[in-house]
Amino acid sequence: MKSMNCNFQKNMIALAIGGALVMSMSASANCVSDSVVDKQRVALEENTDGKGFGPQSPRDIDQGSGVNERVFGTAPNRAQMNLCNIHFHKNAEHKGGNFTTYAGNGDGKGSETGYVYDGKLSSAQLKPIKGETCAAKGDSLQSGDTLEVHFVFSSADIKPGPTLGACLSDSTMNPGLRVEGQVIVLANDKKAIDFKDLTTVSTINGYYQAPNIPTDTGIPIEYLGSTTGPSHNETASPLKVSWSVRPDVAVVDINSVKDWCDGNVFKEDYSHGVRNLVVNPKLLSPIN
Repeated sequence: MKSMNCNFQKNMIALAIGGALVMSMSASANCVSDSVVDKQRVALEENTDGKGFGPQSPRDIDQGSGVNERVFGTAPNRAQMNLCNIHFHKNAEHKGGNFTTYAGNGDGKGSETGYVYDGKLSSAQLKPIKGETCAAKGDSLQSGDTLEVHFVFSSADIKPGPTLGACLSDSTMNPGLRVEGQVIVLANDKKAIDFKDLTTVSTINGYYQAPNIPTDTGIPIEYLGSTTGPSHNETASPLKVSWSVRPDVAVVDINSVKDWCDGNVFKEDYSHGVRNLVVNPKLLSPIN
């Protein structure tokens, strides 16, 4: 997996802002070399091999191979669990479906890496918006950006709240965890999906739910994995997660994402970093 050089990334984003019908690419002034990512993957294997960790995430959802033998029970259907957190990562952590274009290695710490939407938006949809969007701890989002949204569910008796800590409970130290993953692309388009509607929280049959998770973005790829994030580029995540990742991208109005970041129950106001794609078969579960 070769990375694009930084100058090429900058040129691609300039074309998008200029109104051409091209894929959105993220600009980065501090791209690390492939050797840095290679070393991180070596360190991950050294820190994981023989230590009993379960299968890891993110992964290529179009590839089903994996030989990790740490099997755990699949979490219940989300309808029988409580929604505990919603957050998103800038660029998709997973690869597959119609988000297979590599954004580059980024800074080696989770910024400006991952995968972006393979399709195209119109010049009107790519028109930049004014002001900062979800920029509390990082770069501002802009039209054409790809995000991977994680709807996190827990078997614990909890309420929705900030961070993954909201998914755990003193009375349930090992809850079942399920993440529904949906990749979105941001468009300057009021007719696109409203992110506030997408992330609506309601109580259904006694469980906190996100009833507007898309049902028209392909059959979810289900597999056993872990939590993600760049803090685990060199160390395994110990938390076990049942994943459902949709292969098709949803087009979302960037203005509604900006409004959501200005105030939500999860106190999310920035995009999280991306963990390196896990490619070592010993760290992956098989997808049936």
